[in-house]
Amino acid sequence: MRIHLIAVGQRMPAWVEQGYQEYAKRMNVECQVQMVELAAGKRGKGMDVERAMRDEGKRMQQAIPKGALVIALDLRGKPWDTQELSTQMRDWFSMGRDVALLIGGPEGLADECYQLAERKWSLSRLTLPHPMVRILVAEQLYRAWSILKNHPYHR
Repeated sequence: MRIHLIAVGQRMPAWVEQGYQEYAKRMNVECQVQMVELAAGKRGKGMDVERAMRDEGKRMQQAIPKGALVIALDLRGKPWDTQELSTQMRDWFSMGRDVALLIGGPEGLADECYQLAERKWSLSRLTLPHPMVRILVAEQLYRAWSILKNHPYHR
């Protein structure tokens, strides 16, 4: 199974890439995590934010692998604790589908992407910096996987 983190935003600082890679590389062949970075829509003075979000949404939809289970990371989603995430991950394995985790841009996900999602996951009620979300998700995926494999990391 592959888990595709499809995220708006490119050219992250080195510490973000290092943090993400630290956990992504720990996953084995059975469950691989892959980052897909998408360019953010143009924003600035006089720019249409809604248009930028629609453009991001179109690119995000094109990046979703065919047949993948789509999960939106969004404040309106259901909060999962680590144990619930490991249960979700076990369900993903049993489905035999890849998983696409959608991470929106500064204003969140385009409505089309949110509606497309079969599940919605809230990492926190806090507003988190988008670079931090990548590391947090990768670490939690590794932790959930370690629970499923009875690996000591979670303890």
